[in-house]
Amino acid sequence: MILVTGGTGLVGSHLLVELIKRNHSVKAIFRNEKKLNSVKNVFDYYFDNADVHFNKIEWIKADITDVYSLEKAFKNVRIVYHCAAIVSFNEKDYKAMRKTNIEGTANMVNLAIAHKIKKFCYVSSIATIEKNSNSEMLITEENEWNKESNNYGYAISKYGAEMEVWRGSQENLDVVIVNPGVILGSGFWQSGTGELFSKMYQNFKFYTNGITGFVGVKDVVKAMIKLTESNIKNERFILVSENISFKELFFKIADTFGRKRPSVKVDKTLSNLAWRVEKIKSFITGKPPLITKHSANASLSIYCYDSGKIKKSLDFNFETIDKTIKDVCADFLRDKKRYFKNNP
Repeated sequence: MILVTGGTGLVGSHLLVELIKRNHSVKAIFRNEKKLNSVKNVFDYYFDNADVHFNKIEWIKADITDVYSLEKAFKNVRIVYHCAAIVSFNEKDYKAMRKTNIEGTANMVNLAIAHKIKKFCYVSSIATIEKNSNSEMLITEENEWNKESNNYGYAISKYGAEMEVWRGSQENLDVVIVNPGVILGSGFWQSGTGELFSKMYQNFKFYTNGITGFVGVKDVVKAMIKLTESNIKNERFILVSENISFKELFFKIADTFGRKRPSVKVDKTLSNLAWRVEKIKSFITGKPPLITKHSANASLSIYCYDSGKIKKSLDFNFETIDKTIKDVCADFLRDKKRYFKNNP
């Protein structure tokens, strides 16, 4: 039996699809029943009879910060995929991220040890990997965490979660950690990178020349399963298909949709103005800022990542970003009437 946390999120939902396709017995944790509809939509991309396959999952209402609710979930489980996390660059979410990302992961690790789990796969982020001062140098798994340069809430919470997983490895729990780049995938058009596709379809006007690593959710899921089913243990792997600029990514999405390319380049001055304005708006309205200081800076930075370790260890090949964009755009167009009824 396999247990998946974060099953109602982007990675978790696509992971569930792949596990069901492989005829595994699967349990998945959820907190909000409304989010199950998004998972059903993801299943609809893959199966003609999506409901039949969706109902093969044993859904358990639980919270990773509540040990008692997790106990039932761990019964008869041999493999754990821990995908649940809060992803935010809003300073107001820091305490919540620490509780879910660090304390929640500690709970998962403790229960995995107690139940003698065979393999524990944790989904982390490239945010926990130290950047090179020389932007021309590729960033690898060997780059060690530097708390001075990675001092924003999300990175701190994910690093803290990794430390809990490594602690488990010292207590005879076999673990693997994946550090994906910016994940592109279908099904969640109102949040994360899914919202980016929504905005590009509506002729989003802005772009930056910052560079980072991107990867398709299908590749993330396949790498997770291959690593978990392999003899590899107590290792972590960067998952990045290509290092490209936000400009190039935005242009590719716009071209695929047949929409106008963004035309307004955002430089440092405009970026600094934007996140300050958003901070004031957030203070007045109480709503999360669309842009934060960190996300503004990240969109202008140049960070290139090396996925050589996963390629060599598993003879793993990534889909091109062009292929990923084509597939995600196709799914979006299939769904667009549901979300943009008045937008042709």
